[in-house]
Amino acid sequence: MNSIKYTFLFLLLLGFITCGKKKETTIDLSEVDLNLEVLRFDEKFYSGGPENLSKLKLEFPYLFPNGNPDSVWTSKMKDEDELFLYNSVKEVFGDFSEEEADLSDLFKHVKYYFPKFQEPKVITVLSNVDYENPVIYADSLLFISLDVYLGKDHEVYHDYPEYIKQNFSKEHMVVEVAEKLAIPVLIQPQTNSFIARIIQEGKKMYLMSAFLPNVSGQEIMGYERSQYEWAEISEVDIWKYFVENEMLYSNEASLTDRFISEAPFSKFFLEVDKDSPGRIGVWFGWQIVKSFMQNSDTGLKEMILMDNEELFRKSRYKPRKK
Repeated sequence: MNSIKYTFLFLLLLGFITCGKKKETTIDLSEVDLNLEVLRFDEKFYSGGPENLSKLKLEFPYLFPNGNPDSVWTSKMKDEDELFLYNSVKEVFGDFSEEEADLSDLFKHVKYYFPKFQEPKVITVLSNVDYENPVIYADSLLFISLDVYLGKDHEVYHDYPEYIKQNFSKEHMVVEVAEKLAIPVLIQPQTNSFIARIIQEGKKMYLMSAFLPNVSGQEIMGYERSQYEWAEISEVDIWKYFVENEMLYSNEASLTDRFISEAPFSKFFLEVDKDSPGRIGVWFGWQIVKSFMQNSDTGLKEMILMDNEELFRKSRYKPRKK
């Protein structure tokens, strides 16, 4: 009986020690003050009519560049294609209350980790599906083009490539806002090796996941379920490919296009290309940063400041066969 009792006490003590080593996964936002302001410029512009143009120009001067006569703006208000986009936005987003809650939660998390962060004024606009700039963050202002987030199957995106439109959903909107908020926090890497480049992307992904703890890794990565699963299943083989082809410390610029930039697939120049998702290097950078954070007591801010190659050496990253 004594041996059983001592064994139980040992296991209990071990449990306390193990729990003590775990990183905090939830944070208390109750003390984070936030003043979220969302201005629906799209609503005011397309539903207000030409008689309200002067008032709009006073309220949003930065959206009315000099040199354009009023006829340009009144014509836009009546344009059938733009009105179709506006009506589609109303159907998809409703009163925008869910998105406001998501943005509020995001801003609070950013402010928790970076107390000097000042939440920007959010302004919703239409941009005629400018998918290359769906979110623009300029210090005190954050513009969101709602017509980029109508759902990938919306008829307005019919002619867009699948890899471009797969993230044209309202669920992904907050992810792209988080990305814009994460980028200014990062510092430029000291080296330009492939491993430094993918870890730079991994740091950004790790920040985004910290800012959005309730959003899935798949959504943060911008992958379809099948693409995310492919990355997990192929982790060992891809890492072996990178190592055997001496890519990790290569400064070759083309590796960015092949494995980091937005693309329909990653470019191994093998039969597997057709099955792979684009940006697989970004996914690997994220796994390495996660491995480092799990195996160290380094805080978020300290991690950001670390040299990328040093972070890799200390990450103890080892791909696992799924």
